[in-house]
Amino acid sequence: MDHVKSDCERKSDCIILPRFIRLREAPHYLGMDKNRFNAEVRPYLTEIPTGNHGIAFDRLDLDAWADDYVTRNGRPGKTMKGGTSWGKRSRQDSLSEGVFGISKRQSQVKEFEKAPERASSRKRKDT
Repeated sequence: MDHVKSDCERKSDCIILPRFIRLREAPHYLGMDKNRFNAEVRPYLTEIPTGNHGIAFDRLDLDAWADDYVTRNGRPGKTMKGGTSWGKRSRQDSLSEGVFGISKRQSQVKEFEKAPERASSRKRKDT
């Protein structure tokens, strides 16, 4: 039987992150004060009762909130020469592969191409 090597040689070497993070620790986990946490984050999370009066949050929900926050509000850092370090970021613009503004129906494309001709060929009415 093969022995699978663990990342932890001893139990004391292992760091296990808890799945549930208590209310008093959640703001610290996200690096913010409790007032900002209660106003901006807590309304979007599922509260998990712990014990008689305790409340906890799923660490994965906290991570998802943080990822969303970074996507919406993140800014690039400054490079050594004072410019920005905007890397090419891939963002999903649409769920479909289509191109905006171009019809896939050939008949509509032909009608669109004829529109300027029709508009300029009409006689103008004297008013």
